[in-house]
Amino acid sequence: MTYVRPKKHLGQHFLTDQTIAQRIADGLTGFRNYEKVLEIGPGTGVLTNYLVGKPYETWLIDVDKESIDYLNNAYPQLSERTIFGDFLKMDLSKELGNNYAVIGNFPYNISSQIFFKILDNRNQVPEVVCMIQKEVAERIASPPGSKQYGILSVLLQAYYDIKYLFTVKPGVFNPPPKVNSGVIRFQRNNVAQLDCDEALFKRVVKAGFQMRRKTLRNALKPINLPSSLTSDPIFDQRAETLTVQQFIDLTKRIESCQTRE
Repeated sequence: MTYVRPKKHLGQHFLTDQTIAQRIADGLTGFRNYEKVLEIGPGTGVLTNYLVGKPYETWLIDVDKESIDYLNNAYPQLSERTIFGDFLKMDLSKELGNNYAVIGNFPYNISSQIFFKILDNRNQVPEVVCMIQKEVAERIASPPGSKQYGILSVLLQAYYDIKYLFTVKPGVFNPPPKVNSGVIRFQRNNVAQLDCDEALFKRVVKAGFQMRRKTLRNALKPINLPSSLTSDPIFDQRAETLTVQQFIDLTKRIESCQTRE
């Protein structure tokens, strides 16, 4: 069987620990009754091995042709559901439909891009279980007021309930990364659509955290807000102190001002 070399330019760190693989797979709960699970970046199939025994239809996607060839040999039963391609660039709605979970050991260097793609497809993806850099996992799961709380925290928590599951040490990978990893789970909340302009919401959140040490009054200057609005005490706060709902409320007020202009 073909040996798969971990490739630095793809950010590959292959999981080798069977127990950890099973714990990640067991993080799936079947929330909202999905029948399909998409594994992103299966590599050598260590996690895949624990997905095929689950009551879901397992799909795989990888940009590494060497991995795809290996997986087709190791899991011939999945060959019709093994996709050679880039998750970030593909529309998989034809293959996966409107209700599927996402799982995987995400490459550190593109994990944020994967999350933004999941956000774009949030109404099709009720559950996500993934292993990423521990620092990023903690940031995403962090509550307001913490130093880790940031753009991804707010944008993902707006649409998902997030739970940090467990930490994974570097020694269970080939090659070992230089940092710890963290496994987290997202479950879609009941917010079909935010009660504000969602594009403006994203813009406000990003602007607020891009200068996180400054007050919102200064951080949001690029949005050109009137002084009648920025005199409100909330603009004395920093972005990291606001809850998701407060960001929504702030966006509505900004939207209202812009509409009146």
